[in-house]
Amino acid sequence: MNVRITLSTAARILRQLRHDRRTVGLLVVVPAALLTLLYFMYDDAGGTFDRIALVMLGIFPFVIMFLVTSIAMLRERTTGTLERLLTTPLGKLDLLFGYGLAFGLAAAAQAGVAVAAAYWVLGLDTVGTSGLVVLIAVVDAVLGVALGLFCSAFARTEFQAVQFLPVVVIPQLLLCGLFVPRAQMAGWLQAAADVLPLSYAVEALAQVGAHPEATTTMWRDLTVVAGAAIVALVLAAATLRRRTP
Repeated sequence: MNVRITLSTAARILRQLRHDRRTVGLLVVVPAALLTLLYFMYDDAGGTFDRIALVMLGIFPFVIMFLVTSIAMLRERTTGTLERLLTTPLGKLDLLFGYGLAFGLAAAAQAGVAVAAAYWVLGLDTVGTSGLVVLIAVVDAVLGVALGLFCSAFARTEFQAVQFLPVVVIPQLLLCGLFVPRAQMAGWLQAAADVLPLSYAVEALAQVGAHPEATTTMWRDLTVVAGAAIVALVLAAATLRRRTP
């Protein structure tokens, strides 16, 4: 990797993203709008909104970034842009970590808007601080970016890229502890949940919801999520193809 090339790649992706207003709207506006919908769904349900909205602040960035990056990388490959880029000194890791950095910055903006809307407009109440929620949401979004880049290597069309959503994302949503606590699942389901990184992001957010300060468990879970993102980026570099046949 070359730090200068990685930063230049991130800057290029951010410039492209800035001119794509629909994607910017998807990244920034949609999570806050969905949280507003949740607020009215659970308006009279006591603390249910606080519990679910807190988890969704980590899940929404993960899902959206997975979808956006898997399609964006596939488009660079099918249009021949990737092949031209790789004839320059740009390496695969430079490209993929540039994507991770660029969309990580976008995720920070996304998380900031969503958390601000949740706490100051919708009245989300947690024992921990909103800054920790933003941190976890950003790391979770980078995980979505990394998995999206990895899965895009196995797709030939944008429709195929979207098909990885129910394969990679939905099982993690079902097993992360949002619907049923992991401790109450059948043994084999709990074992499956324990190897899925989104489970640790949800647990980290639950720690923020229950404790005023960052706990050891929260930092451990965040480290697991960040490690999974790095592994996914390295695997994406190993499987990246120049063009789609």
